[in-house]
Amino acid sequence: MSFFDKIFGGKEEAKEQKSFWNPIQSEDDLKIALENSNTGKIAIFKHSTSCFISKTVLKNFEKEIENHKNIDEVAALYFLDLLAYRPLSNKIAEDLGVRHESPQLLVIEDGKVINDASHQNISINQLS
Repeated sequence: MSFFDKIFGGKEEAKEQKSFWNPIQSEDDLKIALENSNTGKIAIFKHSTSCFISKTVLKNFEKEIENHKNIDEVAALYFLDLLAYRPLSNKIAEDLGVRHESPQLLVIEDGKVINDASHQNISINQLS
């Protein structure tokens, strides 16, 4: 692995996803997530797997989640790899009327974005 791969993440980097994430990999997954927002708060984390800043923000956010008691009582958490599923990211921006950013956290209730944050502003505090 080269120096740049160690810093920015190489192709060999394992895709380790935490168990609290529900992946969004299809329009059906997105539809289910938005339907679930009608019975409780959900959050969608849009992540660029090639961006060092996005990786850092994701790690920090995941640490906050792991340190929170009963996160599942606060919100259902969804994860979108926007490089692998860019059309879904575009659909989210268009359907929910939120400008695309990366990384980005969207908090949704009743099918509407009630809070959003990007970059270093992403925090578990957005869920409350």
